[in-house]
Amino acid sequence: MKTQLRKGTLEMCVLAVLARQDSYVYEIVSRLAESMQISEGTIYPLMRRLQADQWVLTYLTESTTGPARKYYSLTPSGRQMLATMRQEWISFVSEINHVLGPLSDLSSTGEPK
Repeated sequence: MKTQLRKGTLEMCVLAVLARQDSYVYEIVSRLAESMQISEGTIYPLMRRLQADQWVLTYLTESTTGPARKYYSLTPSGRQMLATMRQEWISFVSEINHVLGPLSDLSSTGEPK
């Protein structure tokens, strides 16, 4: 289940990283990997979709240690989509929490008391 939840929220997470600052794929993966299990292979197709949806733009920056890096930047429509996704996420989590009930109602095994 955790894998499916991650897949469903990955777009939002990538947009949130880019809302903080422009980044290249390895940097995005590194930031996400601080909180979740993720690989570069998962991000590249997503970045192409985000670009096709015009939620991100790309630009190249020369690197002193190797080839130029492709940076991704959030567009105004990408920022708007992130805001919409955040609101939907907050609403979704609230609905799930309502169904689950207070954590104090569960034993240490996760079963109802």
